[in-house]
Amino acid sequence: MGKIHYQFPRCGSLQREGTMRLATAMDEIAPLNDVRVQNNPAYLIIILLSRVITRIGSVSHVNPKVIEGLYAADLAYLQKLFNRINQLDDGYLSASCPLCHHTIKLELVGFHSNHKSG
Repeated sequence: MGKIHYQFPRCGSLQREGTMRLATAMDEIAPLNDVRVQNNPAYLIIILLSRVITRIGSVSHVNPKVIEGLYAADLAYLQKLFNRINQLDDGYLSASCPLCHHTIKLELVGFHSNHKSG
């Protein structure tokens, strides 16, 4: 998942690793029914990340309170990571050949087989 810095209020431990899974359609739809999101649309990312982050350091029960406790820079990093791993950035997925390490960008829209070298 990359490096984040989360200071737990009770024990003061600093967490630098974690795990984020790919989002499902329900991960993106369900938070829209949450009253906190309806009252404050900016809260959507808090709920969404709490659904897809499965671990931060030794914390395996990541909930909205954990995400709320992150530094703003770490929240921004996780939002960018979420967008990248769920291919929400540009509609392309980068793939590398394990033998020659040549990288190509594959278009993810529809069933097109077009690709761009990159």
